[in-house]
Amino acid sequence: MKTIRASAAIIYKDGRIYATRRGKGTFKGLWEFPGGKREYGETGEEAVIREIKEELDVEIKVESYLATIEYQYPDFHLVMDCYIASVSEGHLTLKEHDDAVWLSIDEIDVLNWLPADLLVVKEVKKFFQQSAGLL
Repeated sequence: MKTIRASAAIIYKDGRIYATRRGKGTFKGLWEFPGGKREYGETGEEAVIREIKEELDVEIKVESYLATIEYQYPDFHLVMDCYIASVSEGHLTLKEHDDAVWLSIDEIDVLNWLPADLLVVKEVKKFFQQSAGLL
């Protein structure tokens, strides 16, 4: 079974968290935290910064490490490093996704998340409940 290493950004601003919806592929229509596969030799932080620049055309500042999520999909095993981040330069522009929303922590459960991202949602809720002053 193939293992995929990925990184995801939990982008926050003004008490809200950014979520994106996949516009193509097997998981089209499901919501996720933006990010993607790590390239050979990249750290998790380097990968998430590169992926967000490619997918959303912005520079982000990684604020902190959140968690590493593992999930067994039918065709591969996902290991995803997740980071709390903020936009440091530019405006969010969808290049890979077909929709995006800003959600409060109280609204985060309303979306139809990818299975692995459901695990991230749990970690995000814990983090922001413990770090209410960060927002």
